[in-house]
Amino acid sequence: MSGLRIPLDGPDGSGTAHALNLLAPNPSAMTLDGTNTWVIGDGEDVLVVDPGPDDESHLRRVAGHLEGRRVTAILLTHGHEDHSGGAGRFAELVGAPVRALDPRHRLGEEGLADGDVLTVDGLDLHVVGTPGHSFDSLCFWLPEDGAVLTGDTVLGRGTTVIAPDGDLGDYLRSLDRLRATVDQVGARALLPGHGPVLPDPIGALDGYIAHRRQRLDQIRRARAQGATTAKEVVEVVYADVDRSLWPAAEMSVRAQLSYLDGLGGLDG
Repeated sequence: MSGLRIPLDGPDGSGTAHALNLLAPNPSAMTLDGTNTWVIGDGEDVLVVDPGPDDESHLRRVAGHLEGRRVTAILLTHGHEDHSGGAGRFAELVGAPVRALDPRHRLGEEGLADGDVLTVDGLDLHVVGTPGHSFDSLCFWLPEDGAVLTGDTVLGRGTTVIAPDGDLGDYLRSLDRLRATVDQVGARALLPGHGPVLPDPIGALDGYIAHRRQRLDQIRRARAQGATTAKEVVEVVYADVDRSLWPAAEMSVRAQLSYLDGLGGLDG
């Protein structure tokens, strides 16, 4: 029976029986404690998900942790630099291909697509397409541990932004799909790209979906009160949020305004 590892001090070392987090040293308001690099498998062969930024000390630490084991592939949840920036260098260190949905981030002939299944050390890892945060966002379902690796689609704390290469309509559909999937398969944990393990997948996704709907309602009211630009909406809707987060909030607001305009101002 697999169980959750309990982190002693933050996300580093957390995970499930066959998924271990090695935390990158890039904390910020956007990355929380830093990027979670996930090692899948505890045998001679492993997969590594999101090697993180181009940080030599982190990449060598991960490679050193895996000394004597073979990395069969490096997988990317998406192509943002805090997840993929170190992939090329890590590939050199461990001699493994990089697989991603976006061909620009691949090293090797194989990509990744919704429905793919990778096998390592007797474990299956299922690829789930979840566009929205970015156009190329993927999640990975690890049935043996009842765990879903969510990249930036779901974070361990707070909520994710809709990046310029993302789309809110896609994101809402991805959240609905993930919610249905974790319910159907009985997932027991979400392993995010930033922040701690979430041991209540249904609760986390319900919270994410409710939050997005609430924000859309708040933006409608802000527009009704005269806010016209994304900046003006942020000043109203995010008035109680630290101003250092307003640029990220503005990215999400632009996506939400585009979504609402595409619906004629209605939430479908």
